[in-house]
Amino acid sequence: MTAQEDLTDFRTWSALELQYERSEKLTFSLEGQLRLKDDAATVDQYFGELGASYKLPSNFRIGVGVRYIRDNDTNGRIQGYENHLRYHLDLSFRHKLDRFGLKYRIRYQHRNELGISSAEGDVARQRVRFKTTLGYNFKNWKLDPELSCELFNRFQQNGDSNGFDKYRISLGTSYKVKKIGRFSLLYRLEKEFNTTDPETVNILSFKYSYTIK
Repeated sequence: MTAQEDLTDFRTWSALELQYERSEKLTFSLEGQLRLKDDAATVDQYFGELGASYKLPSNFRIGVGVRYIRDNDTNGRIQGYENHLRYHLDLSFRHKLDRFGLKYRIRYQHRNELGISSAEGDVARQRVRFKTTLGYNFKNWKLDPELSCELFNRFQQNGDSNGFDKYRISLGTSYKVKKIGRFSLLYRLEKEFNTTDPETVNILSFKYSYTIK
């Protein structure tokens, strides 16, 4: 039996986002992101994503997003940039308890490589993700923290069975500057399990977002 190897890495995610609030209920978004791996020395992927969300009664919200990804494959015999397309569907709910804010989200996502057929080896990667976020609103303090936990459940693919195989724990904050936008900083721990050679990743994420109303 081959011993299981636990791999570790440090990565950075840098993002720019433009939001357009069409109404109190309907919001559109456009985001670009660059992700670095191998101790933030190599491009992992970069992508553009177009999304929309709609507020439902009783603090529910539905969302949809389409992402075009340039993924840098640095493993195996054939390496280089690959083109991927991913879409997701969300349902979320939020509420408040005194100064605490809680949000729950379930997401279905589907991703596959463009230009490669199933006969040529392309297997769609499908997941269901469960995320819970807890925030706290401090008095006279603009850097309110948020803590989130997310579980990833994979669909059967490449001989693997269905089941949970990854989790994320994130801690971050954001700061809004009037007429400038919102700046966010986040630390994320991501760990795989129930898989061969699980990977542990530490991620530092930066994001700037501007909203048009």
